[in-house]
Amino acid sequence: MSKFQNVNIVKKANIYYDGKVTSRTVEFADGSIKSLGVMLAGDYTFNTQDKEIMEIYSGDFELKLPGSDEFISMTTPCSFTVEANSAFDIKIKSVTDYCCSYIK
Repeated sequence: MSKFQNVNIVKKANIYYDGKVTSRTVEFADGSIKSLGVMLAGDYTFNTQDKEIMEIYSGDFELKLPGSDEFISMTTPCSFTVEANSAFDIKIKSVTDYCCSYIK
């Protein structure tokens, strides 16, 4: 899906890592939530509370998922899933555009 319709968008930005990662929260009528954001070059660790499905539309990055000891290079567009109450590491090489879906 390339567009979201009939949604609410939270105006206040989610800002992480000194502004190198930013997103906006999108709320859907069914109660589901997604965030749309951009990551600048850098190395980041993200902890998950809910299960997350990350869709990456553009950018160059390496990913280390829970249970893995190694980073893997990813080709965009792509997606990956991270279970709740875990964490993943990501090395962003160029500006990366993403959408994260939170699964309750």
